[in-house]
Order: sequence, then structure tokens, then C-alpha cells
Amino acid sequence: MSLFQRRPNQGETVQYYTFGQTKTVLIVGLGNPGREYDGTRHNIGFACLDAFTQANDFQPWIEKKDLKCHVATATLGETRAIAIKPVTFMNLSGEAVQAVAHFYKIPAEKIVVVHDELDIPFGQIRMRMGGSSAGHNGLKSVISSIGEGFGRVRIGIGPKVPEQIDSADFVLARFSKDQETHIAALVREVSAILSEYAYGDGQLLNETRSFII
Repeated sequence: MSLFQRRPNQGETVQYYTFGQTKTVLIVGLGNPGREYDGTRHNIGFACLDAFTQANDFQPWIEKKDLKCHVATATLGETRAIAIKPVTFMNLSGEAVQAVAHFYKIPAEKIVVVHDELDIPFGQIRMRMGGSSAGHNGLKSVISSIGEGFGRVRIGIGPKVPEQIDSADFVLARFSKDQETHIAALVREVSAILSEYAYGDGQLLNETRSFII
């Protein structure tokens, strides 16, 4: 049996929220708050989470200052899904993840973080459970707050061009014009991955997907 299950067709009956949900998952998009960061490489996690919540009819985003993030919720099949976008800026993302995980009593293995990855070429999405930060400051913060045992959806933004550009400047810049033409397909693919995860049994396979031919 596949670890993933596709979202039911619109004509099928969907279970609405009850306190007896079989599981709760937390899905985190990493990025920097503020319109000046929209469309930058470092904010692709935010963009993908926006697409996922819109495609799955989440409740509108609400800022929770005590939890240091924007929160949206939905019931997907038998899963209570909580999506968050930290408002702490990237390097302190773990503060929001820890606060939400503690409030909703969600263990690390039921948390998935969606983020950009400089060491992965643009056009690839890789999933895995656990692992190091690979130098990503947002992941460093999350790991320091809840440990390494959470899932990751890693979105390739590399390679760095030109090579001599500072990594911080590169990730805070916008995608190239050619890459921009593929962003819509990228966010749809990530949204599908997150839907499969939420509607499935809460497991994230170690796998690589390429979305550009």
C-alpha cells in the first residue's frame, strides 16, 4: 500500500473537524515576513505553503502573536492540518515552530518544514526525515528548538550564479527570468506533495522529484 493517498474528489464526502481526529500534523513554510521579500529564493517555502493552503481550502491566515507566526488550519481526510508561516524572520524560525508544537502537542515526527535548498539544483524537490541543517539558518533554528527528527521538503534553488556572489545575497534575490516561468509548476508540485502527506498516513518518504522537463 502506498504511503501517500491522493486528495479525494470534490464529490466525495470529506470529514470535518472533530476533537477525535486520528492525527495532527504541522506544516511549516520558511521565509522572511514583509512584501519586500516576496518572490525571493529564500521565501519559496512561504509561496508553496500559500499554494497548498489555498488548494485545500484552509481557513484564512490569522496572525498569532503569542505563537510568533501566521496560522491556517484545515481538516484533510482524517488529519487535522496546521500550517504556519513564522514572523520571526528566517534565522529565528525555530521559536515559532517550538511554540506551535508545544501549544498543539505535536511531536517532531509529525512536523514537516518546507524550505529552499542552495545545494539542490533548481528543478528538483527532495523529501526526507531528519538530517542536519546543511548550513540553512532557518533549519538551524528549528533544529536547535525541536531537534532533528522532523520532515523536510527541500526545494532546489541552486546552483549559485555567479559563483562568487555571497550566498546571503543570492538567496535574498529573485529567481532568474527563466526560472520564474517554472515557479507556478514548482509550487503546484510541492502543494501536491504536502497533500499526499496530509491525506496519507503521516509518513514522508526519502525521495527526489524533478518537476522541470
